[in-house]
Amino acid sequence: MEKFNQCQSCGMPLTEESFYGTEKDGSKNADYCKYCYENGEFKQPNITMEEMIDICVPFMIQKGMNEEEARTLMNQHLPHLKRWKKE
Repeated sequence: MEKFNQCQSCGMPLTEESFYGTEKDGSKNADYCKYCYENGEFKQPNITMEEMIDICVPFMIQKGMNEEEARTLMNQHLPHLKRWKKE
């Protein structure tokens, strides 16, 4: 099984560097995708985890999951990612 990074905000697989977010100096950030993180900051800094799930579920449905499966997976997975993990 292939090992890959995933966005530590939305969980998107980061299978190629073109998906990486960027820092202020233009360098790539392998922790976050370009849809969540750009120019050294989150694109939606005040988004809640629940709102992130609402954004991600339609993309998962497009990939073949039903809504219930997608929501269950996101609710189980996102709390463990760097952005949402409780200290």
